Amino acid sequence: MTPAARPLRLSTADAGFEAAFQARLHWSEETDAGVEQTVAGILADVKRRGDDAVLEYSNRFDAVGAASLGELELPASELQAAFAALPAPQRSALEQAAARVRRYHEAQKKASGESWSYREADGTLLGQKVTPLDRVGIYVPGGKAAYPSSVLMNAIPAQVAGVPEIIMVVPTPRGEKNLLVLAAAHLAGVTRVFRIGGAQAVGALAYGTATVPRVDKITGPGNAYVASAKRRVFGQVGIDMIAGPSEILVLADGSTPPDWVAMDLFSQAEHDELAQSILLCPDVGYIGRVQAEIDRLLPAMPRAQIIAKSLSGRGALIHTRSMEEACEISNRIAPEHLEIASSEPSRWEPLLRHAGAIFLGSFTSESLGDYCAGPNHVLPTSGTARFSSPLGVYDFQKRSSLIEVSEAGARSLGPIAAELAYGEGLQAHARAAEMRYKG
Repeated sequence: MTPAARPLRLSTADAGFEAAFQARLHWSEETDAGVEQTVAGILADVKRRGDDAVLEYSNRFDAVGAASLGELELPASELQAAFAALPAPQRSALEQAAARVRRYHEAQKKASGESWSYREADGTLLGQKVTPLDRVGIYVPGGKAAYPSSVLMNAIPAQVAGVPEIIMVVPTPRGEKNLLVLAAAHLAGVTRVFRIGGAQAVGALAYGTATVPRVDKITGPGNAYVASAKRRVFGQVGIDMIAGPSEILVLADGSTPPDWVAMDLFSQAEHDELAQSILLCPDVGYIGRVQAEIDRLLPAMPRAQIIAKSLSGRGALIHTRSMEEACEISNRIAPEHLEIASSEPSRWEPLLRHAGAIFLGSFTSESLGDYCAGPNHVLPTSGTARFSSPLGVYDFQKRSSLIEVSEAGARSLGPIAAELAYGEGLQAHARAAEMRYKG
């Protein structure tokens, strides 16, 4: 029997709205102490024993039955064969998605990822040099689900940025390999693929082993053990973000078919029980129709149990006084995915400041962004869109300042630097500047 899905019904006009609203938004990001202890032990072991430790944990957790870590690296020929073996519709969909993702990130690189410089009147050159990272690692979840879209979204911007080596790790429990994931790796330009996962894979990428090369940055989603490991190795390597549960917020003016909105709420709720789906709408009758569609559609969903728990435990249908107030509340939430289910989305978009991705209009379902629209689907969660951005080309580049001071420039800049350096009590700094213009 399908359980009922009862998102919390709230109204901004109610006296207790604020307290109920905050309670529904709350999510504890504290990692279980047992997970932390396990991850700490695995990382220390990988750092100490390298290949032997990664192999031991891969055999224990994923039952891959390998005699050496080298057996868990997939040759490029197998990736190419996986791509060739896909059914034609899947291969075409993958190619079209990859092309759109690549085109978007190439435009992103042109807009923000090029070096620049200028010369001042005295000949001084100032600028910025943009260079790609040398080697990055991408983590792709395996096991219960396979995510070829994650391969595209992590590898393609790295490739567009000019990263020469992209190392992919993906767990293959009991040796089960997913053709779509391997085909996506082939299409996205992944350099090497290792069939390892969990904290041991993160440790191998961060520290390097005899078989797995050390990378400069690790990106990609994973379970609690992977998230904890990424947090712990940050500093040894860069990371993209520590992601929380998936989120969708729908701003609706009542013009979108309510079954479309109900299914959009399902699209995040089906990820896991902690995912959050929220509807903000000034039309209370429309909210009731969305709830009716939730009730009607849920029994036919394969992941109905998960959807019901997510919507009942973390979902909300909120009646607002106006669309303007809905936009204000959205900015407070700063959701991962923000849909404007409206007949005039351009009217409301300027009022929205914080979101990982904004989906404009009734025909723009969040799922299109997840798979094939082009922009990256690796997005900030848990309100971090207030200060962070989607994964992009810029995450795989670094910037070096360029400074070339002419003799005339040294005469004009030197006294300024010397004065400030003496003020800070740093005599050598001051003298180094003075020598260029005093001799």
